[in-house]
Formats: sequence, C-alpha cells, structure tokens
Amino acid sequence: MDAQGRGRADDVDPADQWVLNPRTGEYELRLSPSAPQSPVPGPRRGAPRSPGSAKDAGGGAGTARRRTAAPGREVPPQRRRRPEEPAPGRRGRRPEKKSKGKRALLWVGGSTAFVVLVAGVGGYVYLKHLEGNVSTTDVGSAGSSSFKKDEAFNILIIGTDKRTGEGNEGYGDKGSVGHADTNILLHVSEDRSNATALSIPRDLIVDVPDCETVQKDGTKEIISGTSNVRFNTSLGESGRDAGCTMRTVKEATGIQPDHFMMADFNAVKTLTTAVGGVDVCVEKAVDDPKSHLKLPAGESKVEGEQALAFVRTRHAFGNEGDLDRIKVQQQFLGSLMRKMSSSDTLTSPTKLVKLAEAATKALTVDKAIGKVGTLKDMALELKKVPPKNITFTTVPVIDNPAEKVKATVVVNETKGPQVFDMIRNDISFTEVKQKEKKEASAVAARLKGERSEPSEVRVRVMNGGAPAGSAQQELAYLQTDAGVTKSENAGNAPGEVAKTTLEYAPDQADQARALAEILGLSGAAMKPGESVTNSQGLPTMTLTLGKDFKGAGVKLDAKSVETPDLDKSTADQKQCAS
Repeated sequence: MDAQGRGRADDVDPADQWVLNPRTGEYELRLSPSAPQSPVPGPRRGAPRSPGSAKDAGGGAGTARRRTAAPGREVPPQRRRRPEEPAPGRRGRRPEKKSKGKRALLWVGGSTAFVVLVAGVGGYVYLKHLEGNVSTTDVGSAGSSSFKKDEAFNILIIGTDKRTGEGNEGYGDKGSVGHADTNILLHVSEDRSNATALSIPRDLIVDVPDCETVQKDGTKEIISGTSNVRFNTSLGESGRDAGCTMRTVKEATGIQPDHFMMADFNAVKTLTTAVGGVDVCVEKAVDDPKSHLKLPAGESKVEGEQALAFVRTRHAFGNEGDLDRIKVQQQFLGSLMRKMSSSDTLTSPTKLVKLAEAATKALTVDKAIGKVGTLKDMALELKKVPPKNITFTTVPVIDNPAEKVKATVVVNETKGPQVFDMIRNDISFTEVKQKEKKEASAVAARLKGERSEPSEVRVRVMNGGAPAGSAQQELAYLQTDAGVTKSENAGNAPGEVAKTTLEYAPDQADQARALAEILGLSGAAMKPGESVTNSQGLPTMTLTLGKDFKGAGVKLDAKSVETPDLDKSTADQKQCAS
C-alpha cells in the first residue's frame, strides 16, 4: 500500500498494523480506513467519545468556532455527528465489540523453542485463530488431564526426524515416520525459581513399555513394548505416538511427564527466520560437506536452512557423536532464548506475529494443553523462571558395555539415579537462594518467639530420603558443633519425603524455633503436632531429613543441593561450540 493509503487490500501486512500501546504494554490492531479488516478480533480500545466533547468538535478548543456567512447568504446549521462518526480529518474509533476469544500469548510456539518463546515474549494480542494452527494428540493416561498453575510440572519436548517442507532431504532418514530424534524433558519447579532441561539421547538403550494409542476413528489399540532398544524408537515405530514416548521416559527415569510438545525439522527453519536469525559461536571454522554448514570462527548469525544445519550436524563438533550434538543444541536454545528476550524482538509487532504463526503451525501437543487459554497460563508460569536458573544438562550415560563397536549408551548408574531423583523431588540444579515467600501469618509466626538454649533442645533425627548415613552425620554435627546434646539417631523414617520437616508439640515451640535457626528451616518446614518419647522416656521432637538435605551443618535455606559431577550450562551463558 502506498503512502496515501491506496492500493490493493491484499497488499496490507496485518503484522504491520499492530502498534504497541505504551500505557498498557499490549499490542493493538490499528488499521487505516482503507485497510482490510483482520479476521482476528482486536483488543478493546475504549468507548467512543461523546458527541458533545470539545475534541470531537473538530477545533480542539473548549468551544466550537463561530461560522460566518458571506453577505446575502444564509449559513446552514452545523450538522451534529453521530457518536460513531469520526471527526473531520481524524481517524475514528471502531465501535467496541464483545469477543468470546481468550487472550493468547503471542509466543505460543513449536516444541524445542517452547522455553525460548516463553522467556522472550510479554505482549498479548487477540489471536484466537492461533489455536486452530495447533495439532493435538490424545495420549490418554500417559499424561495429566489438565494443567495446574500451582504445581511443579514436566513437559516432554520432542523433535522428530520426519521430513516436511522443502530443502530437508539432507536430514533424517528418508521416509521416516518420525522418530524421537531430539528429546528434552523440561521440569519447572513448584516455586518457579528454577527449571531443568534434561536432554535424553536418542541412542539411549531403554525398555519401551506396552502403550495404548487412540486411532483416528476413536478406537484404542495396544502396541506391544520392546526391550533393549534405542529411545528414539519409542515414537513412530509400529505406530507409536507421543504417549508411548512419555511412558518410556517414565519407565527409564521414574519421572512422569505431564505434557508433551512436538515439532519436526521445519520448525527450526521457520522459527529462526521469524525472529531474524539466532547468534551462534564456534571456536573453529566449520565446513561440513554433509550438512552444508559453513561458518567462520567466532560469532555468526544463522537462520532458516543454515540454522537447521547448525543443530543437526554430527560432524562439525566434538567426536562427531550425538552427545556432542546435544551440547550444541543446548547452546543454540540458550541463544534463542536471549534473542527472544531482546528488545528488537519484543518491540517488533511484525516479528511477533510471524513467530506466532510459524510456531503454532509447527506444533503438536497433547489435548490437555491444546487450548490457547491453557497455553497462556503455562506461558505465564514459565516466564517467571529467570534464564540464569534454567539449567541445561543431559542424562548421565556410559558406552553400552554389551557392544564391541560402540554405537549406543546406557544410563550411568552412579550418577543417573540422583539426577532423576532431584527432578522427581523438585530440587534445583542451580545454586539459587530460596525465594522469599509471603507465608500465611500463622505459618510465619512459627519462627517468632522465645528460643530455648541448644542444650535444652530434645530431638531425634530420622533419614527420610537423604543419602545413606545422613542422620548420623547430622547428629554428630548437632552434638559436637551446635550444642544440641540431647539428640539421638532414630534410623530411617517410614517413608521418603522431598523436604526436611520438624514435628513438635505445642509446648516444644521454643525448642523448635531454636533448632529451626540452627538448621535454616522455614516456617513451612515446622510442623506443629505431637511429641514422641525418646530413649530416656522424655518427650522429644522429630527431625526428618528429606531429599533437600545438603549435608551436615549446611543450612537448608542457603543454596540448592550439591549436584553430581555433570556437564551443564544455564540459559544466560554465551558459549562457543567446539
């Protein structure tokens, strides 16, 4: 359309009509009078001005200018405009319309870019039609039936090797039904202080369980499981859907995925193009004839075909294996997150609209999160997590000892169980200070009041999920260093708990406050209840060490637990692939 607003209706790019309202921080669709009306309902922009207002009079002054007639001519009375009629020379407001559309986050995105889009986009628009772009799969009991905003949650992000679109002939297996080629289990903590993106190697040897799939006609079919197979066969093989992959994750790690998001190769190309490219860095110049990736040493910007080549190449980095490619993909996602958070993306309606369209068209999710309202709620929760506390790491693995020619991997039984256990119990992989929570007054009051002397505190220590020997180690610290001499080891608790707790009777509150100060317990960790009898027949409190126990003498409100020796990074770090 030309400068005068003339031209064909189909020449107008709706993305160029979205304008940021500085008062609300939201984007509004503002079309010129000759522009076509968008099928997307626009935001409510307020009621039209009253017909008698000073500004509507056209002069902009407090009173209308008096009209004067030439001699011998009668001045016709000034016509009053209807409320919906625009003032002369001004663009009028459209009448306010009621819309049944729910607000949708503009970022709503495709699979591997899910975290990225959440971190980056803060503007809302009425784009209900995006919901029609998203494909859904009924995974039945493999996932959660709904999304809950007040709980920790796990999303299985799947990138398949299925070829769609043009220019993808050099990637994946020709004619592939779409295997689970790239897999990230995203865990978001209950308090939203941190998140963990755990990559699962496609060549990890697992047992795929029997899984129920819903067919197109609504009937259900049980697909038999297989043992000692690659993880990537949990999708596509024998008609398996994403629900089978979710069940395989539960079987291999003990972690229950709540939802899944899936996209194919084309998603990387369309998403990176929509944001104008992603910054990457390589330590050495790359010239890979198989993926056609050519990059100079140092920093570069990639998008489209080049971006896909960057995340798919297996021969440009490390030992040319899948594990090194996973590291590069994690670095790429971190960079994409930073790009989405940049001002040039957030303030560009054109980029945001293109991104939303490209992302939703690339996305398949489970039915429980297939509605825009649910995706919006999920986005708002994910957006609370600081990028510096989003940890990227990989399932700890070793070469498969059953193979002479090493091609697959198995879980490292020394490190793997602790990693899985931390995610199951919502324990952070980053050293973040515990959030200051506004607890209910009754809970906060548990820490206020008089405190007994350490020597008067009677407590028995139980192990409820901490590493073996923790109860005895903590007991030694209490007796030797903290002066809590009236303490004893009560062995293992009846069951495992995620968080350390202290149970005490009402008349032991002064002792409980003293011990809470020594251990760094929060008010929520203090559990008013009943006392028990110790070995001397005296009433005593019960301290149960949970899986958040950090070691003897380490306060629980200090930092996250000490993690096993892992190769990990966070979303705010800039790294160069090597």
